[in-house]
Amino acid sequence: MELHQRIVSAPVDFGAVRTEFGLASDYPSEAVSEARDAADAFAGARVDRREIPLVTIDPPGAMDLDQALCLTRTESGFLLYYAIADVAALVVPDSALARESLARGQTFYFPDGTVPLHPPVLSEDRASLLPDVDRPAALWTIECDANAVPLRYSVTRALVRSRARLDYSGVQADTDAGRLHPSIAALPDFGRLRIEAGIRRGAITLRLPAQTVIRDDEQTGIDHWQLAIEPRTEADDWNEQVSLLTGMCAARIMLDGNNSNGSGNHAHGGENPAHVGLLRTMPPPAPAAIESMRRTATAVGVTWPADESAGRMLAALDCNTPAALVLMSEATGLLRGASYTILDGQAPDTLQHSAIGAPYAHVTAPLRRLADRYATEICLAHCANTEVPQWVRDGLVPVVDTMRRTDALAGKVERACVDLTEATILSPRVGTDFDAVVLREANGTRPAEIFIDTPPVLAKCTGGPPEGQHVKVRLDVSDPATRTVTFSYPPEQQ
Repeated sequence: MELHQRIVSAPVDFGAVRTEFGLASDYPSEAVSEARDAADAFAGARVDRREIPLVTIDPPGAMDLDQALCLTRTESGFLLYYAIADVAALVVPDSALARESLARGQTFYFPDGTVPLHPPVLSEDRASLLPDVDRPAALWTIECDANAVPLRYSVTRALVRSRARLDYSGVQADTDAGRLHPSIAALPDFGRLRIEAGIRRGAITLRLPAQTVIRDDEQTGIDHWQLAIEPRTEADDWNEQVSLLTGMCAARIMLDGNNSNGSGNHAHGGENPAHVGLLRTMPPPAPAAIESMRRTATAVGVTWPADESAGRMLAALDCNTPAALVLMSEATGLLRGASYTILDGQAPDTLQHSAIGAPYAHVTAPLRRLADRYATEICLAHCANTEVPQWVRDGLVPVVDTMRRTDALAGKVERACVDLTEATILSPRVGTDFDAVVLREANGTRPAEIFIDTPPVLAKCTGGPPEGQHVKVRLDVSDPATRTVTFSYPPEQQ
């Protein structure tokens, strides 16, 4: 499957989607003023760590830089410094800015711009970990052994200064050329070790084609777009492992309280209780879903030993084959029920995130996701032997309510933008035949699901095409007004 194949572009109005879902991009003037005038509430209490040669890795053009890292080898393993934008230091509790960010919950991404969680003056300037400027940060220090297993970890407020702004494709190119920035020279080995550790934990990673909408640079109009498959490099995967490890360490700090150094010994001596936190959780897959996947694996000719986890089986697949696409599509049924779980004095029944295979907390994207600001404050309090701020405790229930609402909304918005682009681009091609792979066969009233390579489209298909097969399908409907695309499996193909 080729990535980023260019197709016929078309004008698309994403403003209609913003209006439909009630997403206003304009920020209230009072909140913008507070963001512009924000001062570091902890300026006098920060440790100066500007000597650490941190770098950021983000998509090209991104300005809301949440994370900066420096990963080096030691005699016994790895040392990771991971600086996270200290948003709580710049947002006054119960201010207009705090109330507006609570209502928004997260940044919503559209092909033609964003509806931001915070005013850009904060998220893309004052709090962003831009290169060559001093910034307040929550600085994680994670010591790992030679297998990248964390031994000791903590977080503290620090003053940091990023040295370079990198992007994923550039990091991958530098890796391939043997010229990685010294601050991330250890990242490939570290990332591979962490990926393998995840598979051993039972983590499940899906590599389904990720549809995206990108601007068509060959058109002069600003409203012309392409459908593409989002390319994912090894550098993406390695960098993701840094964030996942930090979130796992954060969860352990929340669950263990003072016993937060990862070694089984008390790191601190205060009275701060354990089980205060905000976890990202997901229940284990239903046995019926696993059994269904095993039947599908047999049907498409994939060997899946009885003692092998779903995560390891999926990781071994060539994602360019029809069988892999079928199994990864079905595996989405294993990853359901993600939620936020509040810890406040006692542990609930569900602590694990089944897709990660461990307890986990969101702490690495506070510029873009509200929950991270609160979870980070809890970790800072545990590590500093101080009480969790009352505004954090009081805010946990409203924050969870907001995150659940906006997570659902973000999924709908993303799907609506892709559906609108698909329907607009394909509308002149109604009646045309396309090559497709059948991801799921029809089941009762549910039509079959197919993947078309060019243009890259995931869609419903009537007519009962056989699962896991390459087939010809016909485009019957492509209606931008309803964002509807429907294919059929012609009788002559059956």
